Amino acid sequence: MPDNDVQQLTARQFQDTRLIWDYHQMGHRPVPCSVAIGLGSHDLGVATAAARLYAAGLFPLLVFSGANSATSAPRFPRGEAVHYREHALALGVPAEAILIEPQATNTGQNIAYTRQILRTQGVEVSSVMLISKPYMQRRSYATTRKLWPDVDVVCASEDLSLEEYVRSIGDEKLVVDMLVGDLQRVMEYPRLGFAVEQDVPREVISAYERLLRDGFDSRLIG
Repeated sequence: MPDNDVQQLTARQFQDTRLIWDYHQMGHRPVPCSVAIGLGSHDLGVATAAARLYAAGLFPLLVFSGANSATSAPRFPRGEAVHYREHALALGVPAEAILIEPQATNTGQNIAYTRQILRTQGVEVSSVMLISKPYMQRRSYATTRKLWPDVDVVCASEDLSLEEYVRSIGDEKLVVDMLVGDLQRVMEYPRLGFAVEQDVPREVISAYERLLRDGFDSRLIG
């Protein structure tokens, strides 16, 4: 049963949400990489995780990528990448270890624009650590494998349970809507040429369909 932070969901909705949450996470073990990319969003936890992973010595260079979206603009008026950089600096990451890419408005642009910046800077990249919201790991992985197939990709996020993540965001419907929206993208983007194909278990699709019928659909595309 859900705890007090998710009590507005029925028990079935909560279990469906957990199925999708678990599917979105790749389960990668953090290993040293050439560079890390902090993918912009409304979630400052991405920058927190990036600072922790930098302090652990897992990469020498960190790129924060992101302009703004309707969700992030009220919280990060100067842009996602700018605010992420400020937060990482406050957590001890040195300025010389951070680049920013302040133009991207979607994940494909995050990867493409960051790749161009690294090329311009003369940074040789054989592996990339993608640091994202926990439920964005699978989509960002699939996007990077499509757009940058010659690098190894490791996904990382804050180490949070679903309950902890809902509590950190403070809006359970927004979280469920975003999990549902990301799953739609995982399924639809390969057909559109934006990402590689990934297997989606039948039970995850069924959970997605039930949550859609329940109205968790504000983050769908098309």
